[in-house]
Amino acid sequence: MEKITVLDTTLRDGEQSPGASMSIEGKYEIAVQLARMGVDVIEAGFPVSSPHQFQACELISQKVKGVTIAALARCVEKDIDDAYQSTRNAENQRLHTFIATSPIHMKYKLQMEPDDVIDMAVKAVKYARNLAPEVEFSPEDGTRSELAFLCRILEKVIDAGATILNIPDTVGYAIPDEFGALIKAIREGVPNIDKAVISVHCHNDLGVALANSLAAIQAGARQVEVTINGIGERAGNAALEELVMALSVRNDFLPYTTGIDSTQIYNTSRLLSNIIAFPIPRNKPIIGDNAFAHEAGIHQDGVLKHRSTYEIMTPEAVGRDSNKLVLGRHSGMHGFSKRLTELGLTLDKDDLKKAYQRFLQIADRKKEVFDEDLFVIVSDELGHESQTYILDYFNIQSGNLSVPTATVRIKKAEKLFEEAATGDGPVDAIFNAIDRAVGIKTTLLEYTVQAVTPGRGALGEVAVTLKIDEKKIIGRGSSTDILEASAKAYVSALNRYKAVANV
Repeated sequence: MEKITVLDTTLRDGEQSPGASMSIEGKYEIAVQLARMGVDVIEAGFPVSSPHQFQACELISQKVKGVTIAALARCVEKDIDDAYQSTRNAENQRLHTFIATSPIHMKYKLQMEPDDVIDMAVKAVKYARNLAPEVEFSPEDGTRSELAFLCRILEKVIDAGATILNIPDTVGYAIPDEFGALIKAIREGVPNIDKAVISVHCHNDLGVALANSLAAIQAGARQVEVTINGIGERAGNAALEELVMALSVRNDFLPYTTGIDSTQIYNTSRLLSNIIAFPIPRNKPIIGDNAFAHEAGIHQDGVLKHRSTYEIMTPEAVGRDSNKLVLGRHSGMHGFSKRLTELGLTLDKDDLKKAYQRFLQIADRKKEVFDEDLFVIVSDELGHESQTYILDYFNIQSGNLSVPTATVRIKKAEKLFEEAATGDGPVDAIFNAIDRAVGIKTTLLEYTVQAVTPGRGALGEVAVTLKIDEKKIIGRGSSTDILEASAKAYVSALNRYKAVANV
């Protein structure tokens, strides 16, 4: 079977999902897991966009081996310089440069003539190729570009040194037959196409990102750009887990392989979900809670008689394990560390000690600690670069005949700030008290709560989205006490805001 190269852009395009920003440590943790899973290329970020992005690309390039590390750059020397510098220590380095090629983008966004766009692209690719051994080029909004112009610019950038040509469906406009025909037309219309690999990058605005990716493969594309859980701009990207399992389950019709260890899919999905505080929809293909659940009597009867009656893949194939109970209050550091390793979770010594102490606190509150709890515990240690604010204490007085009142004590540096406030409910009172203590004006846009595991003693996870200075900031917190989880989530958002403000 032919090999399909998998470029994962979770850390670049995926992070552009509203509210999905990650800490440097969180991005590194995801990169380690992507390498473990077997992706071929990790697009680590867009370095010129911020010092945070640059530092994350630099850390990943230094420490994550056995995989190609790519960084994105516009067709501008400054962008390309930053992309090169941030990935210069990568074992395998790739620079990925792009410029818009559709008439609407060239006219209204770039305000450039087509010939000038070609000149800019060629100069950028030549410049990048003089710095790095591998250059990828993307004609942004490729599916709305004129075919003749698209073929012309692709031919020129190949001559300039690009060896990977990525055709992005930037706005999720294409449908499968159309997209497959476009890839075929490029193969036939670019004279030197044999010197490059065709890649595709599909967005899911019309819900056909995976279908478009598969159509492109059938038409000759040999690299596909995807994200974990399908996160990304607007409606997201083609999902890695869906691509991998589609090629695996239907290899009778799609004779291709990816080299991905599919048993790492579920762990990677859960890790990302906890780091960015995006719950996985229950009906999400491959990784949702309902993906292997059967409630209808006819379905249950069939599965009990033979699993293949209603399951086209096994839970084990994607790393799902029905034996989730692993640890308790008597588990030692060795057992805790070993289970984290089995789940694909890696922490340095200091973070491991902190995570273990957190585990012991949770184990004291509940009899059983599940794998899902461990993902939350680890992601708590990777949630933000620094803790400007620490929740030192909180107290709630509430009832159906009393006004909910909260008292909080927030630690900043060596100073303690204690305030009290009322609210429409205990959670609102906590948030109002925290606002008073830190002196930051916020607007709560979204508040979600979910149980991480079953049972009355479940770990509860809260995610909040705040608007501060016109920025949307997401925070998350977890505890067996949902009020404590709410307070932690709110403080987490404030810490992320301060981290962004200080960059």
